Amino acid sequence: MTPKQILDSFSETLMQDERILSAQERALLRNLLHHAKSASLEPEIHAAVSATIASAVGETVAQRAFAVLGGSIVERILEGAGSSSFAGMQDAAVLATTPPQPKPAPKPPTPSPRPEPEELPIPPNPGPPGLLARTPSITGATAVLERPAVAPAQCVVLDEFLAPQELQELSRFTLEHEAAFCASQVVSQDSTEGVVSEKHRRSRVFMDLGKHQEVILARIQSALPLVLSRLDMEQFPIANVEAQITASNHGDFFRGHSDNGDPRTASRQLTFVYFFHREPRQFSGGELRIHDSRHEGDRQIATGSYQTIVPQQNQIVFFPCCALHEITPVECTSGLFADSRFTLNGWLHK
Repeated sequence: MTPKQILDSFSETLMQDERILSAQERALLRNLLHHAKSASLEPEIHAAVSATIASAVGETVAQRAFAVLGGSIVERILEGAGSSSFAGMQDAAVLATTPPQPKPAPKPPTPSPRPEPEELPIPPNPGPPGLLARTPSITGATAVLERPAVAPAQCVVLDEFLAPQELQELSRFTLEHEAAFCASQVVSQDSTEGVVSEKHRRSRVFMDLGKHQEVILARIQSALPLVLSRLDMEQFPIANVEAQITASNHGDFFRGHSDNGDPRTASRQLTFVYFFHREPRQFSGGELRIHDSRHEGDRQIATGSYQTIVPQQNQIVFFPCCALHEITPVECTSGLFADSRFTLNGWLHK
């Protein structure tokens, strides 16, 4: 076979894999190319448009193909070894997958309308502690243990993080377990356990992710070197992982806080927030705001600027746990659980 025939055969195989391109995505691409051809009278313009679309599609397909091929290789390795340990899967995934490429940058720091720095209300940390999914030691990364004098509003945003089939399965799994979601809690200095405090946080959470925890952690593991490099964080062995699915509906929010400000959460190093929702999106608001901040004694003070991340389908955000951040109120007039702002979020511990 000639090189072109090999590539054509490989492309045909990828086209049939729903994990690479879903039927909806293939239909969308056909429509785009058809309209580009119909709207352009100049062959040069049509060729340029087609080349641009091809380049964008190629990057997405390559990213997803590496992830799928990596997972397939890992499965074969495990079958050959007669083992299904998650540790083996993670170690192999590092070698077999290529992390997604980040967006050029999230929205740059935006001056707050307030002329003076503001002290955001600092609620207890997200909780409760102790609901940890213990994992083997992994070479990952984190910030230094000492609390920095200034915590900048820095983050890494990655698009198209899960394959289409994985996203569909996660969405279906979430909706099927609506009854299992319970009121979210925070860590309180007055209690050894998590407490519900609607003054600080309102949402619903589900802790049992099933197989989806392994899927998201494998993806995170493959992206971690890139993420840590972007955040200027040093590598470290990951001792524990917390993960949960959060549903935020009409009026839900989370006031300004950091994720490791309590001794019980001090080992948290890196926060991840994966967005997913029904399409078309039925809510507004629910933006993640990461603030520049400084410490004055035990208080964490916003310096007046922040980065805003608007929830996008199949997108994940990483940032240091020490960063001051908040979730703005969600507007979802239907009030339906299925229309909620969903996240699969959690923390990597050192």
